[in-house]
Amino acid sequence: MNIGDYVIMDYKLKELSHFKRRQGPLLLIIMDGIGIGREDETNAVYLANPEHLKRYREECRKQNLYIELNAHGSAVGLPSEKDMGNSEVGHNAMGAGKIYAQGAKLVNESIQTGKMFKTEVWNEFVVPVRDLDKTIHFLGLLSDGNVHSHIDQLFGLLNGVANIGIKNVRIHTLLDGRDVPERSALEYIKPLQEKLRNMMSQNEDYDYRIASGGGRMYVTMDRYESDWKVVERGWDAHVRGIVQKEEMKNGYKGYYKSPIDAIKHGRECFPEKNDQTAPPFVVIDENGKPIGRMKDGDVVINFNFRGDRAIEISKAFEKEDFIKFDREYYPNVKYLGLLQYDDAELIPKDYLVPPPEIKHTLSDFCCANNIKQFAIAETHKYGHVTYFWNGNRTGYVCPQKEVYMEIKSEPSEMIPKNPFMKADEVCAEAMGAIKGLNYDFIRVNLANGDMVGHTGLMDPTIKAVKKVDECVGKMVELNRKMHGITIITADHGNSDEMKNADNTQKTSHTLSRVPFCIVDGEWKGEYTTRNDLKRPGLGNVASTLLNLLGFEKPERYKKSLIKFVNKQ
Repeated sequence: MNIGDYVIMDYKLKELSHFKRRQGPLLLIIMDGIGIGREDETNAVYLANPEHLKRYREECRKQNLYIELNAHGSAVGLPSEKDMGNSEVGHNAMGAGKIYAQGAKLVNESIQTGKMFKTEVWNEFVVPVRDLDKTIHFLGLLSDGNVHSHIDQLFGLLNGVANIGIKNVRIHTLLDGRDVPERSALEYIKPLQEKLRNMMSQNEDYDYRIASGGGRMYVTMDRYESDWKVVERGWDAHVRGIVQKEEMKNGYKGYYKSPIDAIKHGRECFPEKNDQTAPPFVVIDENGKPIGRMKDGDVVINFNFRGDRAIEISKAFEKEDFIKFDREYYPNVKYLGLLQYDDAELIPKDYLVPPPEIKHTLSDFCCANNIKQFAIAETHKYGHVTYFWNGNRTGYVCPQKEVYMEIKSEPSEMIPKNPFMKADEVCAEAMGAIKGLNYDFIRVNLANGDMVGHTGLMDPTIKAVKKVDECVGKMVELNRKMHGITIITADHGNSDEMKNADNTQKTSHTLSRVPFCIVDGEWKGEYTTRNDLKRPGLGNVASTLLNLLGFEKPERYKKSLIKFVNKQ
């Protein structure tokens, strides 16, 4: 889309008559995964004692430039208030200026109303399997974390194929341990197996079984091309029905008669691993043959609704000229997504539920109103400050007025050993952008609080928070010198709650609110945060940013988090 598309009244904004933007940039720092938790030994943020963050919070409180935001549940378009926020929906909400029903909610509605099972895609690709003696393969994350998938949705899909008489089903289960307790895999495998047994008992022609699996961070669910070896392990297990010899360590066999045996033995062989890093496994029959090797004519349905960790495996299935690794065996299967994971590259080509159509993003308005933008993050969160921020849109919105910078991350397995990750490099480049005064709006994501928080390890997470705090201090003080305004916030909680109620490690996101601090060295009382919003959330951020850039908010956006004294 070229800049000419934005010279229309729909995107032109009215300038504020009573407030002009500062000379320096508007800097947005997103401390990924750093929410507001209890001040006790379960909270890595509290234990880190982040001096800069504490100081800015108190400074902003005194000026009435501080507010706490909801970052979960309905505040970010998720089905219920029990649903944890995540980086995808958090950045969607901040960049969109309003709340859209997100993937999980759309899928729930589609299954519950039966709409999914009446679609053209379902009728064209799923229904014919019934009469062709082929197999439906379900591939995805098995948990109720509701960040990438939900087991109830898988159950709904199973009911859907059973109701039309599909005889052969195989399930390729990715273990979570990240959005749910770290060793909870059997709490999902066992109910799934029970459901499959019940379905087969009702029809003796049905053969429904779990065929393969592995930990999500080690098998299949890589993102942003951080480590294609992760995807290759999944391809081998799910498609080829093999486990490479290099995985056979410490007595681990790789091939098992049941997924429960595989998971239990994997824990014995690798006591240092939790579910998310569990090795790949393949389920075999009494003759030692894999029960779920994919074949020509089969249909594969990825039952993840979130896109970022589904894109790479989707490419491996769909791209004939794929070169990231040697697939060796490439059966002619039909691959379907639960949703479309990348609407720019059209991956996958066919999917069961249309994604939310997010229009009129903050970047659209910035482009039309001559706001120059800079966005930066390391690989783990680069797509969040670009793709998700821009309403699930790949690439630049207006390349003439934007610069995006990705700092290449180390592989995920390095995170516990190096909790600092690439924060220093991200910080240094962001400071260069601040100092250059070439940008009006700069957004920075510091990934440490979320990525290290997901390990469940307290000491590395404390170090991660300290590093984030150090970087925040550097960027804020520089931007203050450059006469800019800095906003410090987060997209959801994680490192603020590192223990479950039973004192086990917590690796998932939280239901915590997140801070929203406005640090403005030239503030003279002309605006304050509002106290009349019933449930302030991330969807209110875009209007606030536009106000601080000197514009009135668009009519379609949620209210700003600030009000101008004696003006509104």
